[in-house]
Amino acid sequence: MIKTRSYLSIGLLLCVLLPIGTAWGQTSLNPILKPYLGEFNLPALAAAVVKNGEIVSSGAVGVREFGSNIPVTINDPFHIGSDTKAMTALLAAIMVEEGKMRWDSTIAEIFPEIADKTDSKVRGVTLEQLLSHTSGIPSDNEDFSNLLIASYGQEGNLDELRYWLVEQWCKLPLASEPGTKFAYSNMGYTIAGAMIERVSHTTWDELIVQRIFTPLDLKTAGLGCQSSLGKIDAPLGHLIINGKVEYRLAGPNGDNPAIIGPAGIAHMSVLDFASWAGWNAGNGSRKPFIVRSETMAKLHTPIITLPNQKGAPPGTPPRGKYALGWGELSVDWAPYPLMYHGGSNGLNLAHIWLDKNRDIAIVIVTNIGGEKSEEGLRKLAAQLYGEISKTSEEHK
Repeated sequence: MIKTRSYLSIGLLLCVLLPIGTAWGQTSLNPILKPYLGEFNLPALAAAVVKNGEIVSSGAVGVREFGSNIPVTINDPFHIGSDTKAMTALLAAIMVEEGKMRWDSTIAEIFPEIADKTDSKVRGVTLEQLLSHTSGIPSDNEDFSNLLIASYGQEGNLDELRYWLVEQWCKLPLASEPGTKFAYSNMGYTIAGAMIERVSHTTWDELIVQRIFTPLDLKTAGLGCQSSLGKIDAPLGHLIINGKVEYRLAGPNGDNPAIIGPAGIAHMSVLDFASWAGWNAGNGSRKPFIVRSETMAKLHTPIITLPNQKGAPPGTPPRGKYALGWGELSVDWAPYPLMYHGGSNGLNLAHIWLDKNRDIAIVIVTNIGGEKSEEGLRKLAAQLYGEISKTSEEHK
């Protein structure tokens, strides 16, 4: 999850009928999705299911703006927020395979010129610790918010702004010993992004387009707010204030600051989101071969067990384990733990689920945040997983 003051950034998707296959005896998931709109007070809801790398069913229902008659389309871009973290981790893996950095590369190694200004324990924090949220850097706090606000007064491109943020943050002490505790940290991912920028001599924003969006043919993928200034040309994010649903147009309150892009500012259609999920479910065994299969396995292998968090904000891991940009979660509707990630900036919510044993992936998105939305997406995930599992058994 990313939520800093009124800034936003994560999860959601689309809505409108798409005829895709008849694996479940239907052309679309719309009949399944429609009842969720009223039950959970969702402006829009979209989902797709992938089996063996192919989208077997999908659907999208609802509207771009709550209370309007502007329907979403299957190609509408939706913000996926913190599900971007897995993409940042993949970029790091590319750099490791190319010999430009190591999983145990430290902040001090990558930025030696600021080592003497950096807190002594921060110097030794590794890339792997940043990507697994075990660096000792705390979860988003007031220091983080204040630095984001101050960043608007700085000059330069985004990589220069991220470097400035690293300089400022690394003077602060850690909240715990590196490698010992889990703390979901968007600052940690921003630092990892800055490290990737330093060794690649390219901005993170360019790299994610060149090395992930383009090879995977994610044509609708982009960065920042999914709608355009002054237009309702994509699903707007929504939140509930004093019991009333309110929308947010593109603008300063429509997304998180671009400086923390590596932590989650990507958007794309539900179909492109499903393609990304399906590629991961296959452990990178299908084209494009961006990294080796053993590297994909590392990205998906849990590093730390999370403490159970009652009342964890929607979009953040409530329990289970965490790998590198991916979580592992046990649920009562699956026979074993599934790979999972989610995210919400308060305006949007997105879930991605992988069953690598069966090569199944499920993505679900809505354009409103909050606990009721989280409840709805989890209920839908269970239903879709049950359907695809049953179908898979019948076709054996």
